[in-house]
Amino acid sequence: MIPRLQQKYSEEILLNVKDQFSLKNDFEVPHLEKIVVNMGLGKAIQDMKLLESAVKDMTTITGQKPVVTRAKIAVSNFKLRKGMPIGCKVTLRRTKMYEFLDRLVNVSLPRIKDFNGVSNKSFDRQGNYSIGITDQSIFPEIDPGRITYSQGMDITFVFNKGPKEYTQAVLLALGIPFSKR
Repeated sequence: MIPRLQQKYSEEILLNVKDQFSLKNDFEVPHLEKIVVNMGLGKAIQDMKLLESAVKDMTTITGQKPVVTRAKIAVSNFKLRKGMPIGCKVTLRRTKMYEFLDRLVNVSLPRIKDFNGVSNKSFDRQGNYSIGITDQSIFPEIDPGRITYSQGMDITFVFNKGPKEYTQAVLLALGIPFSKR
């Protein structure tokens, strides 16, 4: 079964963005390659249960088991040694990527208190877009009563190519609510 947003992209968004920017070929329109969800856990140095809890929460949110990231260098001021676990990340592709994006746009982002849209200044040179979320409890899969430590995460939308204007048009058509400012 094809996810709703994936079908919408192939049937509507591709043609609309192609017409909007007068592109000659369908392959000139940027397409979403992957979504990377990253959770940095600086406090996991003292308490390993925080890392276990974050891995469990991220598995629940994304539907895929995360990879534990480790420190590349030692920093004595933070009592950090090389190879210590300091976070976790998940790379979503294909069906799971579109399902996660659908839940993020239609369920999770509207649950943020006083939400006015995401910034339109978070694009990099390649046209990739990043969002920072301060609390994982906006996802309905997480039970707020069970959370012991409120943890944020970074979500990066990686595109195959394209300038910022093209990728922003694709994200807007996929339902990402950009702020007016």
